[in-house]
Order: sequence, then C-alpha cells, then structure tokens
Amino acid sequence: MKAFKLLALTSCVLLAAGNGVAQQNYSKSEGLLQYVDPYIGSGYHGHVFVGTSVPYGMVQLGPTNIHKGWDWCSGYHYSDSILIGFSHTHLSGTGCTDLCDILIMPLNEIRTPRGNQDDIRDGYASRYSHANEIARPEYYSLLLDRYNIKAELTATDRVGFHRYTYPEGKPASILIDLREGNGSNAYDSYIRKVDDYTVEGYRYVRGWSPSRKVYFVLKSDKKIEQFTAYDDNASQLWDQLKVASVKSVLTFGNVKEVKIKVALSSVSCDNAAMNLQSELTHWDFDKVVDMSAARWNKQLEKMTIETDDEASKRVFYTAHYHTMIAPTLFCDVNGEYRGMNDMIYTDPKKANYTTLSLWDTYRALNPLMTITQPEMVDHVVNSMISIYRQQDKLPIWPLMSGETDQMPGYSSVPVIADAYLKGFTGFDAEEALQAMIATATYEKQKGVPYVVKKGYIPADKVHEATSIAMEYAVDDWGIAAMARKMGKAEDAETFSKRAHYYKNYFDSSIHFIRPKLEDGSWRTPYDPARSIHTVGDFCEGNGWQYTFFAPQDPYGLIALFGGDKPFATKVDVFFTNTDSMGEGASSDITGLIGQYAHGNEPSHHVAYLYAYAGEQWKTAEKVRFIMSDFYTDQPGGIIGNEDCGQMSAWYLLSSMGLYQVNPSDGVFVFGSPCFKKVEMKVRGGNTFTVEAPNNSKENIYIQKVYLNGKPYDKSYITYQDIINGSTLKFVMGKKPNKNFGKAPANRPVVLNKINR
Repeated sequence: MKAFKLLALTSCVLLAAGNGVAQQNYSKSEGLLQYVDPYIGSGYHGHVFVGTSVPYGMVQLGPTNIHKGWDWCSGYHYSDSILIGFSHTHLSGTGCTDLCDILIMPLNEIRTPRGNQDDIRDGYASRYSHANEIARPEYYSLLLDRYNIKAELTATDRVGFHRYTYPEGKPASILIDLREGNGSNAYDSYIRKVDDYTVEGYRYVRGWSPSRKVYFVLKSDKKIEQFTAYDDNASQLWDQLKVASVKSVLTFGNVKEVKIKVALSSVSCDNAAMNLQSELTHWDFDKVVDMSAARWNKQLEKMTIETDDEASKRVFYTAHYHTMIAPTLFCDVNGEYRGMNDMIYTDPKKANYTTLSLWDTYRALNPLMTITQPEMVDHVVNSMISIYRQQDKLPIWPLMSGETDQMPGYSSVPVIADAYLKGFTGFDAEEALQAMIATATYEKQKGVPYVVKKGYIPADKVHEATSIAMEYAVDDWGIAAMARKMGKAEDAETFSKRAHYYKNYFDSSIHFIRPKLEDGSWRTPYDPARSIHTVGDFCEGNGWQYTFFAPQDPYGLIALFGGDKPFATKVDVFFTNTDSMGEGASSDITGLIGQYAHGNEPSHHVAYLYAYAGEQWKTAEKVRFIMSDFYTDQPGGIIGNEDCGQMSAWYLLSSMGLYQVNPSDGVFVFGSPCFKKVEMKVRGGNTFTVEAPNNSKENIYIQKVYLNGKPYDKSYITYQDIINGSTLKFVMGKKPNKNFGKAPANRPVVLNKINR
C-alpha cells in the first residue's frame, strides 16, 4: 500500500513538473458524482464505455485501445495499457463491436502508422498507466507515457472538448485518423483545412451497423502552423484529401497547451459547424466540465439511497450512470438526422435517438425510464416510429443510420406497448399500433411466415427458432393488450392467440420447452442444457433458460407444469442443475447459478417467478445473492455485458425490492430491498419512497409491508402506485415469512387482460 501511494504521488509530481501548468483538481467529483466509478464494468466482460459524456449525449469521448477481440467492444478494456487515441463515439456494454469514430491522438513526434500491441515503436500509439488516469463522467484525463503529454477531455451533447498540455522543447501536434475504427475501418473519408483554426471532414463506415456517415468540424484555439494530409501513411501538403484511409497531422508550433473542439453530425459538415456554434462558442474548458457535472448530478438525484456501505453507494450510483449513456442523441440542433434509407429527416422536437439495444433493455431499462425519465419515453417511441416510416418495420437494434437486425424478436413492441398502457400520450398511438402489427407480420422478419402459417417456427428450418418464437410471443402480448385497450377487437384476438404460441413448444412429457421440427415432431435427441452459439435452437441460451421464458404469461406457464408446487420445484432445480452447456455455448452466458445465467437477459425475470407460485421468499434469496455476488465496485464488477443499461437497471430496481416481470404490464413484483431508504423522483413530480430500516445482509426476507402507512399483504405494487408518490415500507427478517404473498389474492396481478 505504501509503495502504491508513493508511486501515485510521484506520478502526480512528475505530471505537474513535466507540463508546468497548474489546473483545477479533477481527482474527485462533487455531489452524487463522487460515487460514480466508470471503471466498474470496464474489466471482465462488462464492455462499458470509459470516458466523458453528458446524459444521453451524441458524443462519448474517451480513450481507445487497439481492438483485440470481443472484450474490446467499447474500444477500451481495463486490462489494456496501450492507447491509440481519443475517439468521439463509443458503445457501452454491448456484445458487438463498432463506432470509435474521429480518432485524435496528441503527438510531439510525427508518426502516422498506428503500431501494434507487441511493438508500438514504429507507430503513434503510446503506453499509459491507470495511476496517471482519471475517469469521471464529466471529465477524463490521461498522461501519455511516450510523449509526456497530458490529455484532458469533456463534452457537451454534440461536441467533444479536448485540452492537451505538452512538454517544453517539442512542437505540439495532433493526428486525426479517419480510417481507424473499432473493428470497422472507413470505406471513404475526407478532410479539408477550412482556415488556420478549422478543419472539417467525414468518415463513411460499414461495420456492425451496415451504413454510417459521421461528419465533423474541428476548431483549435491555436493557429494551425502546418496541415499535412495522408493517404494512409503517404504524406503530402494537401489542403484537402478524399480517399478511403485519410489521416492528417495538425502542427501548432512550440506551445504548451492546445484546446480543440470537435462537433459531430450525421448530416453534413455544415450541420456539425452549426452544432458547434450552438453548443460551445467559448474556450473555457473548466466551465464545460462544471456544466457536465451539474447535468449528471441533476439526473443522479432522481434516485437516492441511504446506506452506511460506501461500496454499495459506488455500485448503485454507477449503475444509475450506466442507464443514461444510451440511448444516444442522433439529431442536430436543427432537428436534422440521417435516416435508415440514407435520406435526411427532421425531428420536430429535435430529439431523435439511436443506440437502442432493445432486446436487452425492454426488460428493465425501459420500464425504469417510464418512472424516472418520462420525457425520454416519448422521444424513444417517436424515434422508433420514425424508423418504421423509413424501413417499413420497427427497429430491432438501430445504430445511427443502420439497422443491425441483431437479436431475436421485434423488441421495440413491448417498449411501445408499455408506454401506451402506462398512459404516455406524446406519440400517435394509431400509427404506433399500425407499426407494431406491420412489424409482426413482416414477411422478411425471420420466421414470421411460419408463425402465421403453423403457429411455431421449425427448428430444422431456422437457426435459433425456438428462442425467436418465444420472443415473438412476448412481443405479441404487447400488441394484443394495446389493441384491446384501443378497441381493436380483431387485432386483439389475433395477437392474443399468438401471445400463447409459446405453449406450442412445451413438451409436457419432460416439462421443458423443446424445439419442434417442420413435420410437427420434437427434436430428438434433446439435451435442454446444451447450447450452440448462433446455429443452435436458442439464442445465447439453452432449453433450461427458455423453459421459463414467458414473462407475459407466468400463470399460463405455471399451469403447463401442473400447478404451483411442481412449477416452483422446477425453478428450484433450475438454480441448482449444473449440466454442461457444451463447448459451443455463447460467451454471453455468464453469471451462472445452476442453469440461471445473470450475465444474459433471458434469465433476468426468473427469480421473480416464485412470487407467482406463492413462494415470494425464494425470490428474496435469489435476488439478494445475485446483487451481492454479481455486482461489485471493481473493474470486473459486472458479471456480463452491461448491455446499454439493462444489467444496471435490473440492479437498481432489484435493490429497491422491485422488478417488472411482464415488460408491458406495469406490475412490479417484490424481491428483497437492500437499502435503508430509496427515494425516486417520479413522473408527475412526485417522490416514491421505499423504506427497509431493519434491512441487513442477514435480514433478507420480507416479514410485513406497509403502503402509505397501512398494512399491505400483496407481493407486488403497480406503476400507478409508484408515480402517485407512495411510501412503501418493508419490515425485514432473518427467517422467511412463507405466508407473505402466498394467498392467490395477494400474488401479482395482470393489469391489462388479453383474450385467452
């Protein structure tokens, strides 16, 4: 410990001496930001973004490593120590790789090859140490070992702000690499020197997102003494250059400090310039840091906790932060953005959003958003409806102007249905339902023609057929419920029937969901534990996990097992069975408790199913273990891909003792609250309070509940109770109260009925 402190102190002294500039101390944030640690989830398979941004901003400005595989999906991994620059867009928590656009590297020795992990001497890459790195949501800094340059970053919605401090005696330069991306190099790029302080250009990319165009304008506070453009690594003193692999070096002469501002747009360089002019006209770096911090603190204050455990504060507030990196703003200040068909559109509310990891987030992040971020709900729904107009179906996993079509299901549907059924009115419900039905009947959608014709998707015709169909049933429930409430009887009947198609996969002879072949027979032989990535019967899962995947109809699922007791017993075995998934299983299947996989979304609701069988106390046991063992305040503290806020939203809700099992029905099932008190600023300006004053690591079981001071025997609460500003008090104990929530009348209800 003493050696570490000495090293850190020495590094700080060398940094100050080498740069000779006294600047504001950003080693610790103020307010609730002090508990946010962006490193949490940056190790293991968490894949989170490390860098600076504002809530839901277009720009995520941060460090970029050399891409070395799956664990570098965000562009950065805590295990790494080689930097190739600072790029302006990053994914956070995903299992797929893309972005890291408009990469900038400060230099004082001109090199244009990137270099490689084993030998960086011939390239521009630099080693770094975490001892010389500060990562906060509003501010990031790093000392580049190779150049002794201090880099500092902050951001507004659409602008990245850099401050570089150079050692004396060498010319200050920056390199702009428009070729380099995170697993997706540019197929076309362009750069032009506009004047002595301004450069503009673009980067066109086909990667995981099949079509992206990123335009930028860069302004510096120092005169550009020399502008050198490169066709890959061959230089010439051009004023502009348009090739596939543009790089450029801007040299500023012998100056100590250079500030640059980089604005982005999906539309044009002119729009990027407009974004810059609108958002950041001054050069006060510290002011932007303070403004960003204020915005983050305002959002973080929507959820506050009382606990004596400092590590738990870091886990909680970092989780809250992680729920606000995505979705990301996609339109310019005038509302313009590039659509899925490459045409330019204008959002009348200037609030178009992308980076919608819907297969993940419809389960917890989007329901949480309806409570604490109501203004975002309509924006997200309208953004999805806009995409429907552009591509004739709702989005699956949209990233900027490209549809990745990643993951099974049409998971925009439960998000829209949840918003409508909770009373959100900021979108056209008629068009929304039209879009939902069009998507559910879209013939090019994988397996949909089979669903319409046969009521199931044959496993010998479509890879991952069983999980695709199970997801469709969840989505179709949302269509049925919304259509029923809107008085669309025929549509409600059609999709009510489809919402129960999950039953077509239930083999009552073995009590498992089982793949079905085109001739109607079961797949034989069949091992429910076995999983084969991408070409098997299940997407990132197995038969065990998908057997419990009917969150839209828990009581129907229980009936298939023959009642409460056999169902609960099967769930017990689910959490203890350790049969192998085989060598071909997906890397996403992590955080195992028996066959339960918390590192992947299809299991996220299963612990809460006990409450539907009258055994809520078992839910308490499982969720407490998950929260304590799978969420820590370390770089490896998230057990799997964080998935654009879903893993974090699960924790936030569960730590309050709540989870919305049916993604579209507004019923929050009780688990086990783990804080003395939680307050949420909710839709409508009210405050929802959860109290568990005698909660502890031992007192995990609910004994009694009071709602607004009155005894409350039910094992759930509704969305309306929450936004009314209720106070929910849990009395906890060491031993389970097995009668709590046992009576059928006290079990979770179904608020929005569909036809049976």
